[in-house]
Amino acid sequence: MKEAVLKKFGEIFGSTEGVSVYFAPGRVNMIGEHTDYNGGHVFPCALTIGTYAAVRKREDDKLRFYSMNFEKLGVIESSIVGLKPEKEAEWTNYPKGVMWAFEKRGFKMPCGLDIVLNGNIPNGSGLSSSASLEVLTGYFLRDLFGFDVTNIDLAQIGQYSENNFNGMNCGIMDQFASAMGKKDNAIFLDTADLSYEYAPLVLAGAKIIVTNSNVKHELVNSEYNVRRSECETALKELQTVIDINGLGDLSEEEFEQHKSAIKDDVRIRRAKHAVYENQRTILAVEALKKNDLELFGKLMNASHVSLRDDYQVSCDEIDVLVEEAWKVPGVIGSRITGGGFGGCTVSIVKDDAVEDFKAKVGAAYKERVGKNADFYVVEIGDGPSKI
Repeated sequence: MKEAVLKKFGEIFGSTEGVSVYFAPGRVNMIGEHTDYNGGHVFPCALTIGTYAAVRKREDDKLRFYSMNFEKLGVIESSIVGLKPEKEAEWTNYPKGVMWAFEKRGFKMPCGLDIVLNGNIPNGSGLSSSASLEVLTGYFLRDLFGFDVTNIDLAQIGQYSENNFNGMNCGIMDQFASAMGKKDNAIFLDTADLSYEYAPLVLAGAKIIVTNSNVKHELVNSEYNVRRSECETALKELQTVIDINGLGDLSEEEFEQHKSAIKDDVRIRRAKHAVYENQRTILAVEALKKNDLELFGKLMNASHVSLRDDYQVSCDEIDVLVEEAWKVPGVIGSRITGGGFGGCTVSIVKDDAVEDFKAKVGAAYKERVGKNADFYVVEIGDGPSKI
């Protein structure tokens, strides 16, 4: 990937003299979905797939972007002066948003850049290609211009830019997982205060398999913001009867005791998911520490049911993948991962069942949905780096 992005840089921009190459990973979330903006816990890990950038400073204010994933768009030009979101800027609104967010913190870029990108995260898969790109941008800006920010700052800058420049009200999880990834570990993160611990995710006798539905419904951004709004309203209603800062502060018992304060059945279900999913995530990490993979898998399965029924962010295609996974002997757990309405599932599968899993789930998905699913046996990697 490094050689490919360097070679393309030379083709597009004339030479590779003075070019630096960087990487930031995508992520998969094992459990704890749609809890990050509700003050709950999440349990993601960085992957060894992600986004690569070849970058060189310019002597003027110009920004020139090229992506090997969107070659038809060619070179997209912009400027470090007056950064603002523009429809015609396409994918470059993500790195531009990070540059804008740095400027908001008082870190002004002294010059423009030539940038070539190459990612190996499947597009629209829900494995956080956007967060990977945001963290990558922050990482190379820090390296090239000496900006005084930590990796946690990079996660917060990425989230701020996506919320306020790109209009997507995401939580902190995706950027945090990319910025703070550690090989062979998942991150047990409390999104209420950003306290975290690394938990080894070395699964003896089992593999993590990400299955791509190759479906991405247009709903994902709009409905994501709707879910967030529903939870914020439910929280305000609960705050009239109990002193909490976020839905993640509630135990299951406290929620059941006070849920009548929420004046809408749909909002009750949304809040129930946030509360119960948070508790599932805490239990899942405890199970992992005790090497109780069976319990971890059951909690993954329960997470999917809640995301399907209470939070309603699954879709028919994803439900087929999960239902078929549950039928295969040797599957410890399987669930939707990411924002929803398409994308991927994540499954823990015993080593001797991996090929059976791919064959059976792939065939059933083709028969029931009429599409091919793609399978990735993923490895857990480190955070961003200069290569």
